[in-house]
Amino acid sequence: MFQNAYLERVYSDVLKNHPHQVEFHQTVLEVFQSIEKIIPTLPHFEDQGILERLVEPERVILFRVPWVDDAGRVQVNRGYRVQFNSAIGPYKGGLRFDSSVNLSIMKFLAFEQTFKNALTGLPMGGGKGGSDFSSAGKSEGEIMRFCQSFMSELYRHIGPDTDVPAGDLGVGAREIGYLYGYYRKLTNEFTGTFTGKRISFGGSLARTEATGFGICYFAEAMLKRQGGTSLKGKRVLVSGTGNVGTYAIQKAIELGAHVVGINDINHTIHDEEGIDIKTVLSIRSNRQDLGDYGLKHPQATITSNPKDLWKIKCDVAIPCATQNELGIDDAKILVSNGLMALIEGANMPTTLEATHYFQEKGILFSPGKASNAGGVATSGLEMSQNSIRESWTFEAVDQKLQTIMLKIYDACYEASVKVGEPGNLVVGANIAGFLKVYDAMLHQGII
Repeated sequence: MFQNAYLERVYSDVLKNHPHQVEFHQTVLEVFQSIEKIIPTLPHFEDQGILERLVEPERVILFRVPWVDDAGRVQVNRGYRVQFNSAIGPYKGGLRFDSSVNLSIMKFLAFEQTFKNALTGLPMGGGKGGSDFSSAGKSEGEIMRFCQSFMSELYRHIGPDTDVPAGDLGVGAREIGYLYGYYRKLTNEFTGTFTGKRISFGGSLARTEATGFGICYFAEAMLKRQGGTSLKGKRVLVSGTGNVGTYAIQKAIELGAHVVGINDINHTIHDEEGIDIKTVLSIRSNRQDLGDYGLKHPQATITSNPKDLWKIKCDVAIPCATQNELGIDDAKILVSNGLMALIEGANMPTTLEATHYFQEKGILFSPGKASNAGGVATSGLEMSQNSIRESWTFEAVDQKLQTIMLKIYDACYEASVKVGEPGNLVVGANIAGFLKVYDAMLHQGII
């Protein structure tokens, strides 16, 4: 699999020591395939055990979360926090509440977060956490009681200079509020331990929109430099209508794109007149079904298969839902329909097979660890505001976000050029992020 014997040995150990954790195996493989190109140039790489330390989380916290439902029955879920690497700063990464959550997904996300955070240029290490709890069908009281039980264990392991969680799939401002409120009660401290908070208690303007907006800022840079064009006038598809997908839709429209297709877990919406972002935002805020889009826009075609999204003709695709949502069959359809660029909005939403196919076909491709780093970058800005007890304007945060995303693009592109693969942003992102972590690990001793 690898020409380098050290990489081959460590990856074999990953497969042996982390059995059945396919998502974790996938993300390690992608990073290893990229950094193999630079290993011969790095001093003390093997004798310092860099790779062995890199693929083992510094700490994995697994705990039970008992809570009482509205009927008085005791329910038990699993809670996780994977503190993967703190070489360049306190652990930073979201909490995911979803029935799909398991240790493999937590480790994959935390490993990926390590390099994503390094790309931002901000002092943040990599971590991730969550639970197999889902808020679907739960009352406000049940969600609050679950969050409080979850925090009654996690609070021991986090802090503004140790580990700073945020939201992720299934964890929005409501959940962050319950989590932070109970953390504050247990610690008797008001600190910037969480990001993604409401503005009234230390949140940052533009944080909600940041990941989606950042995706489009990155896409504009990539399209301009590598394609001599922009999002203006492009037919665009966006998967997922959580915060990431919704605000990617909004910013793409503001930049002149013609968004013709969106989806969620239950529906695909195809609207040749262009997706109406006001309707999407109204559906989200009222917790309605995405299928209700057709009530105001009867011209739209609505199907119950989210995979139908990838059958719509487009120039640019932005998968923003979840890992491995876009496979090789979807990739072939997109390419045959004229796709020119794919920008990952979620974490690893494209399978390795599909990624390689896009690259072989000359499709402009940006990996999620680069193009969706705007959310954690703005979380870093929220941490700064909390530390100095200030609140910046939306415009100020948005301007800083644009600057960070352009710097991330430049770092990825320049790294790809240095290894002789100009424009291969998968390789560029992995190398640029890895080198920063490697340098910090090398100069802090064996810890």
